[in-house]
Amino acid sequence: MRLKIDEKADALYLRLDDSKVMESEEVSTGVVLDFNEQNQVVGVEILQLSKRTPKLNVHELQFYTA
Repeated sequence: MRLKIDEKADALYLRLDDSKVMESEEVSTGVVLDFNEQNQVVGVEILQLSKRTPKLNVHELQFYTA
């Protein structure tokens, strides 16, 4: 799993695996899901990140596993 934050584009991209993206669908304004050929979600893109999470400091992200 990889997380990429593009400050210039104001976007976050979460890639779940390395499958080839066959289709993308905007499921909500500025939220795009990428699907592989088995129709599984392999990526999530969130646009206008700073407007959605105004207090987010991208330099201090924390990750947890349960």
